[in-house]
Amino acid sequence: MNWDQIEGKWTQTKGQVKEQWGKLTDDDLTTIGGKRDQLVGKVQERYGVAREAAEKQVAEFETSCNC
Repeated sequence: MNWDQIEGKWTQTKGQVKEQWGKLTDDDLTTIGGKRDQLVGKVQERYGVAREAAEKQVAEFETSCNC
């Protein structure tokens, strides 16, 4: 699945994002609003990982998402 599809279905996808990254709050998910860069930044912030690690996690989510 590509990110445009995930962004378009963000309301439905939020649950899967929350399962993947449980430290993200509902407010975080609202702020992210389906924007990939925003998600990467929040994952980096909440989990204290490097940008590259957050990018990798989001890329893996993107390919495995069955949204």
